[in-house]
Amino acid sequence: MAESAATTTGPLPGGPPAQPPPTATRRGTELMLLAFAAVLVTGALMLVEINQEQELTNALLYYGAAYLGLFGVAHVAVRIWAPYADPLILPCVALLNGLGLVMIHRIDLAEAERAELTGRVFSADVPRQIMWTTIALVLFVAVLVLVKDHRTLSKYGYTAGLAGLVALALPGILPNVIAPEINGAKIWLRIPGVFSIQPGEFAKILLMVFFAAFLVSKRDLFMAAGRKVLGMELPRARDLMPMLFAWFASLGVLVLEKDLGTSLLFFGIVLVMLYVATERVAWLVLGMTFFIGGCLVAYQIFDHVQVRVTTWLDPFADFFNKGRQLGQALFGLGTGGIGGTGLGAGRPELVPLAKSDFIIAAIGEELGFVGLAALLMLYTLLVMRGMRSALAVRDTFGKLLAGGLSFAVGLQVFIVVGGVTKLIPLTGLTAPFLSLGGSSLVANYALVALLLRISDGARRPAVAAKPVVPQAPIAEAHTVLVERPS
Repeated sequence: MAESAATTTGPLPGGPPAQPPPTATRRGTELMLLAFAAVLVTGALMLVEINQEQELTNALLYYGAAYLGLFGVAHVAVRIWAPYADPLILPCVALLNGLGLVMIHRIDLAEAERAELTGRVFSADVPRQIMWTTIALVLFVAVLVLVKDHRTLSKYGYTAGLAGLVALALPGILPNVIAPEINGAKIWLRIPGVFSIQPGEFAKILLMVFFAAFLVSKRDLFMAAGRKVLGMELPRARDLMPMLFAWFASLGVLVLEKDLGTSLLFFGIVLVMLYVATERVAWLVLGMTFFIGGCLVAYQIFDHVQVRVTTWLDPFADFFNKGRQLGQALFGLGTGGIGGTGLGAGRPELVPLAKSDFIIAAIGEELGFVGLAALLMLYTLLVMRGMRSALAVRDTFGKLLAGGLSFAVGLQVFIVVGGVTKLIPLTGLTAPFLSLGGSSLVANYALVALLLRISDGARRPAVAAKPVVPQAPIAEAHTVLVERPS
């Protein structure tokens, strides 16, 4: 029996070609996941209140609704200005941010109780962190509105590089009145009573924009092969200058600002973006050789590097002084064990800087190895979705920028968790979206907005070029006589 025209799926003979099915935006999935994150955060808040013997009131439900409303605004912004963006990135960030707020509130309760016993005045940190979250989401929306196409950033690559270098160097070169040394590192700019900011958090994004634009324009320079040593083609000596500049800059951060974390993060990002651009392992080998050599020299010369390494090797040798932070963090992780003590049932406030540098130890104590592993899986999912956008986007600048932004989040988490668990020396970096602090939170939300912009470009259907109407060549055009009106 002949098939009717109504059931025919292919194009009709002589008709226009079949159109591909429209790409699903998955914005509904994103909204459902945000609602799920709001339920989890509200449930975690209720567990904290129950274990801290606080009164359960309807205020907890209002907090959950406010959380959902805050990220609902971010969802609407994505729906309007980046409708094809990856639907998992924003829910991952929202859940990490929410769990960080819950843990900061939980430590606030413990510190308030201790302050009441000692007669001290206590000021909670969680309202300030909620304010920073709101500011960060405003910047998130602003980036989505202002950066309509990520490729426009490549035009400002050198400007971004100069601004990033200045922001990176300012705390190290300004006097202590404006850039004081806090907790052993000189990374803050502070005007008492007005504002305080950590410019290195914003510098890393600006420098990634510069590296991506620079590598796109100078890619051939890094592809040239030099001598072959042990089966590996090394770069030519005259092409090493950009890497040496990045190496000196990272050592400058280590020396002037005593900030091992930013130094490691900065040089690691440069190496990975260079590898992604050239696919040559020789750059990684050379870069790691330079970095290890620089660290060995810095260890011999500078006291603060020796203290970091000595504390890392044996934190209990000087437990009541320099090793107290890491020692207490290890005790907390050991107390949590596999399943944890339960939210609100541990003693995370005993760890110094439990809301910022050591919030991973606080979560590990109360949620245990299982909860901490789930948290790391959430970070892994965020990084993988960013890398997926880097693979899918069509332009080289977008691939390098998305790869650098995603790797920066993953490397920062590795440095923080590695330091708290004694895998590597402590660095002073904070966990993205979890830890207390405005600069890190605001900068990381700008980073996520750029990732969403690139993923929107990667998933957006390609627009077919308009058919070109053939024009007659000028040489073959007929001459038209125009008569003068009488």
